Amino acid sequence: MASEAKSKQISTMLKQGFISDSYLYTSPPSKPQIPLSKIHHSSSPPQSPYRLSPTHNPTRPNTTLFEMMSEEQARDSKQPHETRRGVQERVAKVLEHAPFKNPGAWGLGYGDVKLSVTARDGFKVSMDVHRSVLSSKSRFFEERLMRSGAAAVVEICDCDDVEVYVETVVLMYCEDLKRRLNGANVSKILGVLKVSAAILFDAGVTSCLEYLEAVPWSAEEEEMVVSELGQLQLNNPLNHVLQRVSTEATTSLRTDDISSILLSGVLQGKDDKARREMKSLLSRLLKDDVSSPSNHKDRLDISKDALYTLCHTCLSSLIFCLSEATSADDIKQDRGVLMGDIAREADNVQWIVDILIDKKICDEFVKLWADQKELAILHSKIPIIYRHEISRITAQLCIAIGRGHILVPKDDRYSLLSTWLEPLYDDFGWMKRASRSVDKKLIEDGLSQTILTLALPQQQAILLNWFDRFLNKGDDCPNIQRAFEVWWRRTFIRQYAPESESRLQLTVCDYPN
Repeated sequence: MASEAKSKQISTMLKQGFISDSYLYTSPPSKPQIPLSKIHHSSSPPQSPYRLSPTHNPTRPNTTLFEMMSEEQARDSKQPHETRRGVQERVAKVLEHAPFKNPGAWGLGYGDVKLSVTARDGFKVSMDVHRSVLSSKSRFFEERLMRSGAAAVVEICDCDDVEVYVETVVLMYCEDLKRRLNGANVSKILGVLKVSAAILFDAGVTSCLEYLEAVPWSAEEEEMVVSELGQLQLNNPLNHVLQRVSTEATTSLRTDDISSILLSGVLQGKDDKARREMKSLLSRLLKDDVSSPSNHKDRLDISKDALYTLCHTCLSSLIFCLSEATSADDIKQDRGVLMGDIAREADNVQWIVDILIDKKICDEFVKLWADQKELAILHSKIPIIYRHEISRITAQLCIAIGRGHILVPKDDRYSLLSTWLEPLYDDFGWMKRASRSVDKKLIEDGLSQTILTLALPQQQAILLNWFDRFLNKGDDCPNIQRAFEVWWRRTFIRQYAPESESRLQLTVCDYPN
């Protein structure tokens, strides 16, 4: 019974990882007897019969859970020791060149105040400093020394950062504080600022603020500065540090005006590469702003009215470009210029539409685009090579409608396709070949979904027309056979006929109170 209990105990410890499998085999098997006749004399050392497997690491046996926990605890206990040693070394380096450590060189004489600074973990630094310096530079020390009288001992307990405190004390001895701080990182300056504010060391506060105002910040440092200064709530007249991130001090223009100026500048830009970069930048900033939880009144944004004003401007410019193209005596003469102008204006419309879709305010543009009858007529009068970029606007709207990103009435959806579906069919082949950014399948899926949102008779009219066109044009026509299949099932297989009288009955009765 005792052996069984011991066996169960060992089994449990094995499962829990407190001992390794090798524990069961600590005693090596008896060495086999080898006849003398089998022994070969060789210069190479004899091989052990207990040969290790290739995957076995002789320097690292099977580690148990208990051993792993012990090692982790040893590492954790070692880290604070190393941290304290690093702080001690840095403090010693600061004190090595401190003015009160070499009184003869500075003409100060020996210190007459014993200042002790103790950290929360017990680390303590003692300094022989001068009453005249501390009293003249810090109102906090002036009051403490007045109360202490002849007993020239000051103790600072539970200090958050002993190293920074010592740095600040040394700073009180310096004539040129800015020079002393030069080269320090923002985190160190914020620490000195915090201590200077706590001990009412006004010159230190001013120097730190001047330093922070002049030095560049990284994104992480900016968060630290804003957070720390917000907590300190300094009334120093030189506290202009936050002006670089404060909206009240940046400009008198409304954010909507700024956004309109920026977007208009991009739309009118001449350098295509620069326009693409700035479009990408502004789109990203506006998207980040929409997704941001902040409701700040001055956040970068642009109103719906301003966006639609830009839409009308772009459409007017597009109509003008197409009019110029249709009235030209010799269209080949200005071929490059015409292609560039039309493509640029169409690209501008696409960009504004993207912003409208992201902001979920594109429903009015669907009707606006569907009503562009004049533009559609001009579109049909010029060669495909000039006009195919315009049809990308229609494809863009169909994709958004098909994904549910634009919600418009059925009549507006049908009007959109009535005006622009035929031009999209005509330009589809050129759209695919002219630009690698055109996703054929994405357009076909969006078009299919948009058609399937219409009434069944409207689906039928559109899809029967497409069926004939696809048979004649092939890949130059969008392949929307998935929409055709759905329409077929709805029409001939899963027919839905609403009954004249609804089976749903509502009964109204009064319940007692």
